[in-house]
Amino acid sequence: MTKPFIVISDGFNEILFNQLKDHPELNIHPKPKLTQEELKVLLPEINGLVIRSATTVDDQLLEQSPNLKYVIRAGEGTDNINKKLCQQRDIKVSNTPGANSNSAAEHAVALMMTVLRKTAWAHSSMNSGNWEKSKFIGNELTNKTVGFVGFGRIGQIVAKRISGFDPKIVFYDPFIQEEKIGECEKVNNLEDIFKQSDIITVHTPLLPETKNIINISLLQLMKPSAILINAARGGIVNEEDLHTILSNKNIRGAGLDVFSTEPLEKDSPLRSLDNVVLTPHLGASTEEAQIRVGQMVINQLEELFLKNNLLNEVRI
Repeated sequence: MTKPFIVISDGFNEILFNQLKDHPELNIHPKPKLTQEELKVLLPEINGLVIRSATTVDDQLLEQSPNLKYVIRAGEGTDNINKKLCQQRDIKVSNTPGANSNSAAEHAVALMMTVLRKTAWAHSSMNSGNWEKSKFIGNELTNKTVGFVGFGRIGQIVAKRISGFDPKIVFYDPFIQEEKIGECEKVNNLEDIFKQSDIITVHTPLLPETKNIINISLLQLMKPSAILINAARGGIVNEEDLHTILSNKNIRGAGLDVFSTEPLEKDSPLRSLDNVVLTPHLGASTEEAQIRVGQMVINQLEELFLKNNLLNEVRI
């Protein structure tokens, strides 16, 4: 019996990958990270494909993958997979829910504190030989109102992590029926979240309904002293509108880990702003998260290809 041919395109924990390569019943491509050109050459042979955010499973990729049976998103968001077409072709799709939730939540908190206390700008100034103490007066998180756009697993972890700062936490999430979760209060419309919050943090998936949902009309409602954090998905915040708001200093600042196009274009106008912190989609980039994700991926590959048992299926 021919072993299923598995390709991991966007990187994997090194120790787990080396263990996986030696699997007696799976044929694992010997490179844990491939360029898109390298991947393209292998597509006709692939039975299983493990991706992160760098690979898009679109119509073109699927057309070139006649033997593909299984796609695993090593992470939670699956907006880079054409799930409808996969379903039509009987290609199974899974993700690794919860494996990187804590890392993503902690990165959102890190961005929040960085923007509030201006540490990234202060570090840059120090590296340039300056000592500009009065230039980098920041703001406390304590007693501020923090508004959550989306309040699922990651949002609730963020709320738990910042609870020691005694903020008032409000959230908008049409999928949650409860009016309160612990001390966190539900708000029934986005406008009120943007009007009353000192900090807005985004934790909703990218769906047709959420694409560009945070646009100029909502951003204009923010307090001049407020900040916006997005460590969820690019495309939820309209970047052109946010650039307008930030360049006009209508809000204090923003912290972004995700972008509508990744990698972020070198000439993106966001790069020129002095009131935004940008990181290259680092939410899941911790050693701990990569180990948890890798362990789930290995288990899912074994379950489907060796036992015909599908775990963590994602459907349209």
